[in-house]
Amino acid sequence: MNKVKILNLEIDNWSKAEFLDKLESGVVFTPNVDHLIKLQKDPDFLQAYSISDYKVCDSQILIYASKFLGTPIKEKIAGSDLFPAFYNYHRRNEDIKIFLLGAGKGVASKAQNEINRKIGRNIIVASYSPPFGFEKDEEECQNIVNMINNSGATVLVIGVGAPKQEKWLYKYKSLLPHIKIFMALGATIDFEAGNLKRAPKWMSEVGLEWLFRIVCEPKRLWKRYLVDDLPFLVLILKQKLNLYITKEHKNSNPIWQIADRF
Repeated sequence: MNKVKILNLEIDNWSKAEFLDKLESGVVFTPNVDHLIKLQKDPDFLQAYSISDYKVCDSQILIYASKFLGTPIKEKIAGSDLFPAFYNYHRRNEDIKIFLLGAGKGVASKAQNEINRKIGRNIIVASYSPPFGFEKDEEECQNIVNMINNSGATVLVIGVGAPKQEKWLYKYKSLLPHIKIFMALGATIDFEAGNLKRAPKWMSEVGLEWLFRIVCEPKRLWKRYLVDDLPFLVLILKQKLNLYITKEHKNSNPIWQIADRF
């Protein structure tokens, strides 16, 4: 089974090795529980997801959910694991030239230096950490587009958080003709720069990475994990019992119909 349906999203069912062999072009999103909750109520986010060629599982909780539903996903492919695997896989591939977009001031540049040092060549050709609220500033966004186009990059890694990064790609992807691979990878740039600590491997493997992240960033993340994402468990139970239906938007059209019009 190449795809696994969880709520209103079909997730690609590959191992990380299979995915790296397959990934030559396209848009990569990494759905997790928070994405799936947002996709129930944000039609613009669902619309942005329509451009994704690959949706790989970024959550051990989704792995458990897929097993509960009787359609197990092979492997968690977290963005923070995928990206280092990707640049190591292509360390000698001169056609892979990466632009890093995201994280706080100076963090993307630090990540660029760290990755290039590890790889032994300038696989990261440029980086930029945009100011807060950049996505609402059309002039700033056009400047970013120009930076990317002038960098010689063939791969764009954007890490400004969901749903902002996916919506930004939806709006500006067509203006980036030289980019062959687009990856929306959340906090990965922070991890690469050493700006944020990753959860211990055992916590990630048993599905407790969310707890580690709450401890590290309580003010920012407690509500997401302890309040906003809790309905996921009820929704999965409904899907198991064939009671799940896609929520309707305020115009009374099912959200999937809204997405289909674009």
